[in-house]
This record gives sequence, structure tokens and C-alpha cells, in this order.
Amino acid sequence: MYEKFLNNTRLRRFTVLGLVIFVLFLVRDFMTPMLLTFIFTLISVKIVKFIQRYIKAPTFLLATILYLIELCLLYLLISKYSTILIDQVVSTYNSIVHFYQHKDFDSDIVTDFISNYFKNHNWQDKVESGAGIILEQLQNVGRLAISFIMSFILSFFFMIEKEKTVLFSRNFLSSEYAWFFQDLYYFAKVFVETFGVVVEVQLLIAIVNTVITTIGLGLIGFTQLPTLAIMIFFLSLIPVAGVIFSCIPLTLIAYSTGGLQTVIYVLVLIIVVHCVEAYILNPKFMSSRTKLPIFYTFVILLFSEKFLGVWGLIVGIPIFNFFLEILGVKIATKKTKTKKKEQPS
Repeated sequence: MYEKFLNNTRLRRFTVLGLVIFVLFLVRDFMTPMLLTFIFTLISVKIVKFIQRYIKAPTFLLATILYLIELCLLYLLISKYSTILIDQVVSTYNSIVHFYQHKDFDSDIVTDFISNYFKNHNWQDKVESGAGIILEQLQNVGRLAISFIMSFILSFFFMIEKEKTVLFSRNFLSSEYAWFFQDLYYFAKVFVETFGVVVEVQLLIAIVNTVITTIGLGLIGFTQLPTLAIMIFFLSLIPVAGVIFSCIPLTLIAYSTGGLQTVIYVLVLIIVVHCVEAYILNPKFMSSRTKLPIFYTFVILLFSEKFLGVWGLIVGIPIFNFFLEILGVKIATKKTKTKKKEQPS
């Protein structure tokens, strides 16, 4: 029975796939660092291969230079942008204090309203609930930051020893249970190919979003555009949600720069960019690169975001294409149909 099982390739591969899905379900709490490591490594491999087409340099050297550049960009973003953001928050706070201390402002009305509100509502429970929500969000941010750092380091270690790591991993393909690792390699190869297309599309979308948003902020009257452009680019790498994440800091800067009117301009710009990305760029680019109809692409993005959250917008299309490849579904295009018609019967 064991030999029959090994010779039945379809049954064997579906068994291995089921085992992989079960293991991923067990380690779902570590999904974020795993996906981040995979994305960082995939992007780095593609960039290094692209550079090696024109410059014959070892992978170790190119990877080290690449990660140093990325660290410099992150340092520039954190140091410059955090200073700008803190200044805008302080300026906004001073504006609010100045407004309430103005002689034309009737502070008694506000005082009476706050006093009556506290008398009629259980404010202590609300404060505790609000503090709990804030603490939970801070913990989520901390976990995400730790995952980001760990994934960045793991990706760097893989790149500097890429040849050695690949050579060591090939030993499993000739082991006593080579069939199992060969099936794993088959699934990994299919998923990497489909996922690579999605990463390329998201990079293209991030560039387009950065250009549109930076031009819009420049027209509104923002300064420090290079620093803001770096922030927008990194946040745009998060599909759809990245545009929303950039809303809070940009509105704070807008309020300090030009008041409520500038805030409205920024919100309109963010809404426009969000709609362009979610309903035009994402489905169109995905469909053109994955050869899926826009309708299918849009539906997959909706369902994957519903069940997998933000990560679903990244892994939804690769998972769908992965199962198409596993099931042997070939996507027919106009060119393939034309070739079939031209072939003599």
C-alpha cells in the first residue's frame, strides 16, 4: 500500500498539501513574521538578480549594499518624519489650548456640558474601556514592529548565504523521504511564481500611489515632500489599508499647516487615491499580470480581505492561482484561442 501511495502522484501531492495546510493552521500566530520574511526575501532576490544582469557582482556584496540602503531609508523616515509629526502634534495642541483660552470663547458652556455628561454617564467604565483599547492597539503595534525586525534580519541572513542555504536544502531532495520534499518543492515553486507576480504588482501600485499623493500634497501646499514620499511609499506597500494608515499623520500635518480647510483637501485626496487603488489599479494590474478577468480578481480580493484581513489582499490572488495550477486549470487567452483556430485539423 505504501508503494502504491508513492506511485499515485495526485493522491500523494494532495496528502502533502493537506499536511502543509494543517501545519500552517497550527502556526497561524506566526503567519505575520513568516509572510514578512518571505516578502522581504522575494523582493531582495528579484532586485539582486536584476542588478546582476548588468553588474557581475557576488550576491553577498549586492545583498549587503541593498540592506544597508534600506536601513538608511528607514532611518531617514523615522528620524525626519517623527520630528515633523511631533512638531505638528505639539502645534495642534497649542492651537487647541489657544482656542479655549481665547477671550471670546465661553468656557462655562463647555465646563457645564462636561460636568453634566459625567453625572449622567458611567465615565469610569468608558475610560477603562478606552484605555484597554489603546493598550491593545499599542501591543499590536509592538508585535508588528518585532515581527518586522525579525523578518528583516532573517531575510538578510538568507541573502548573504543564499548559495550555501540552497545547496544545503537540496540535500533533502535526495534523502530517504525525497518524495515528500520533492512535493514540497513543487508546491513552493508554484506559489513563489504566483506570489512574485503579486509583489511586482504591489510595488508598481505603491509607486503610482506615491507619485499621485506626493503631487497632490505639493499642490495643497505641503513641505518636506521627499520625507513624506518615503512614508507614503512604505505604507502603500500595504494593499488598500496603507492609504488609510497614512490618513492620521497627514491630517495632523494638514491641520497645523492650513487649518480645517487643508484637512478637508487632504481627506478628499486620500479618498480619491484609495478609490483609484482599490477599484482601478489593484484589479486592473492584477488581472493583466495574472491573466485573470477583472471580475474574478475583484471578487477574490473582496473575499480574501473578508476572511484573511489585510494579508488576504496580498495572498488571495497567489492562493487562487496556486490552486488553479494544482487542479490543472489552464487560463485561455485570445492569443491561445487564435493559435488553436490556426492549427490544421
